Amino acid sequence: MTAMTDNHPFHTLLPQQAHCLRLRALKLTGNKHRAEDLVQATFLKAWAKRDSYRPESNLRAWLFTILRNTFLSDLRKFRREVEDVDGACARAQFEEPRQDHVLALKELISAVATLPDTQRRPLVLMGAYGFSQLEAAEACGCTVGTIKSRVSRGRATLSRMITDDDALLPDHPLHTLRTPRHPEMGAGLDSASG
Repeated sequence: MTAMTDNHPFHTLLPQQAHCLRLRALKLTGNKHRAEDLVQATFLKAWAKRDSYRPESNLRAWLFTILRNTFLSDLRKFRREVEDVDGACARAQFEEPRQDHVLALKELISAVATLPDTQRRPLVLMGAYGFSQLEAAEACGCTVGTIKSRVSRGRATLSRMITDDDALLPDHPLHTLRTPRHPEMGAGLDSASG
């Protein structure tokens, strides 16, 4: 729109585009402060490259191109950086990984394996494979009401198995998972059972 001439030096043309650049930057960033920073960076780059600007070209379009490229460059850089305000990310790099979830999963799998087939099959079909009650009923050859009952009983049995050590026989897989690993911690258990 505005061409650079001898009467209008480059340094007087840039400020005239500030408002349009701010609006475009605000649309790109969605943040007033980031938009201001983006406009400032655009002006700095435009000023540094002022010798490459051709007076017969559209100054606003040239500035918008610089603005967009600066925004995209900042965006790529921002995606590579991880903001760690409270230091949680840094601490996590030095913490030992917790394996509780793995043990809990093994415990659940062992418990499910001990269920009667009439309870285990509907639970696995619905819980692991995402079958609906109707689909599970068809696969098991029974009614939806029977499936509901079997799933309910299976869940109740699992809940008791996982939360109640006394319900487990000594050779049950869950019992071995729950026994202390250190002999000194299990001394009281041996004397109580014998």
